[in-house]
Amino acid sequence: MAAEAHLNWLLARCTTFAHIKQFHAHLLTTGLFRRSAPLRIALVELCALSPFGDLAHALAAFRSTPHSATTTNDWNAAIRGIAAGPDPSGALGLFARMLALSPPRPDALTLSFVVRAAARSSALPATLQLHALALRLGLGADVRLITTLLDAYAKCSSPDSALQLFDEMPLRDIATWNALLAGLALCPHPHTALTLFRRMISSSLPDRESPNEITIIAAASACAQLCSARDVDAVHDFAQQRGLDADVRVRNALVDAYAKCGALDRALHIFRSIPSKTLVSWNAALMALAMHGHGALALRLFESEMLPSHIAPDAVTYLAILCGCVHAGLVEDGLRVFRSMRDVRPTAKHYGAVVDLLGRAGRLAEARALVDAMPFAPDRVLWQTLLGAARSHGDVALAEHAARQLADMGSNACGDYVLLSNVYAAKARWNDVGRIRDAMQGNDVRKVPGFSYTEVGGELHRFLNGDKEHEQWREIYRTLEEAEARIRALGHVPETENVLHDIEEEDKERAVYQHSEKLAMAFGLVATPAGSPIQVVKNLRICGDCHAVAKLISRAYGRVITVRDRARFHRFEGGECSCGDYW
Repeated sequence: MAAEAHLNWLLARCTTFAHIKQFHAHLLTTGLFRRSAPLRIALVELCALSPFGDLAHALAAFRSTPHSATTTNDWNAAIRGIAAGPDPSGALGLFARMLALSPPRPDALTLSFVVRAAARSSALPATLQLHALALRLGLGADVRLITTLLDAYAKCSSPDSALQLFDEMPLRDIATWNALLAGLALCPHPHTALTLFRRMISSSLPDRESPNEITIIAAASACAQLCSARDVDAVHDFAQQRGLDADVRVRNALVDAYAKCGALDRALHIFRSIPSKTLVSWNAALMALAMHGHGALALRLFESEMLPSHIAPDAVTYLAILCGCVHAGLVEDGLRVFRSMRDVRPTAKHYGAVVDLLGRAGRLAEARALVDAMPFAPDRVLWQTLLGAARSHGDVALAEHAARQLADMGSNACGDYVLLSNVYAAKARWNDVGRIRDAMQGNDVRKVPGFSYTEVGGELHRFLNGDKEHEQWREIYRTLEEAEARIRALGHVPETENVLHDIEEEDKERAVYQHSEKLAMAFGLVATPAGSPIQVVKNLRICGDCHAVAKLISRAYGRVITVRDRARFHRFEGGECSCGDYW
């Protein structure tokens, strides 16, 4: 026993993979690998789960254990390692093997690890089977296992099953609430998550179910997805009432949520209020400034405040700075920051940001050269970035080259076809546009419909392009016609060069006139008091004509209009946009 205690002490001090292998060799040569299950299991767990371990070696060690010596905990260690690894679905296969070779019999921990693997694999059928097995094994009262099942149902896009299981639980704790709340918020069912949060704070819950810091973080994440600053205010107020906002993780989450809801001033105010800022705090503030187009401020915050604070930047920090430079057109600053990445190895995302930076500025040859010179093969996102740059600057040859690379990689994304079609349409090459359209039909590729939504009176109103489903659609279109007349008087000429069909100019104007973000803005004019702000969320990149219209509507109606598209925020006021027409 003393010898095993000493070996446990040594194992806890292993800090490299070489240490693990030496320890493994010692267990093999002394026979302890077979005789001492606790040491063997601890070795496999460390090798499988530690950052300096090796999952393949851990599994090899597990498989080398004679079946007669394996325990439930041996299987648990191996299944847990695979479930946390790059291919969690493999844990399901190993568990099936365990059942086939039984004994040993799985326990609640075994099922918890397999359920996590199912959740990470978005495997709803497996989750249902595991739930049934848990009940059959008499484990339905295990709170931790059922909490893991809740999380899996939410992550497998089965919120109704998650909520039903939650309501059927005879005993819950705060971890149960938080698992369901976070799972719904992230997967993405933010409306349901916020409904659950309101139910939680309005109920008289026992102490074991009282909201904590993790609750606030999950609720703030749901608000961020909905782009609802009003809901963030409610979450923030509750956190302050309970004293939960003193936690730096909560404040970091609120910084992120306010920024993603368009309330940059509030996000920065909370950031400034954090007494001991962590790396996550700085990254949240830098990304907030970047997504709102304040690249110069982000760069100043990074160089003048973060670096002197002796907090070392990480990959996220540099990505935030580079994104800020991209949105603000700070090409030389962005290149300087990229070249300064000595302690952080650039990833494909960093290279992609620099390619985007150069591409937006029209420096296409440099962008292409950077892609060719990367130390690893370009991924789809990089080629799509280059394709987007080629579309923006009308470079047909580069667009075709990028599209060929994407096709060779097996990409069949709608956006690839649309970008290339836009390049051809801008050059009036309608035969090529038709060819791309035929290819989309032949490959069963359907264009992602543009939609936008806006919140009025706590209710979200969603619009599609050309939408007439809203109960006030007639009033919306009348208001849009009135707005069009006003902005034409201010000199607006519709931008129709990227409409994909060879049709009459009047029809092209009608096509862009009915874009979803215009309908959402018109509804905002109808449904909110004069002078109040309008906020719109768009699932795609805002088009040039909608951008120009939003500027002029903000001027004609004296409104502040905020549009969050898939990449950033645009704040329109007095006929100007915060992006400076660079996006």
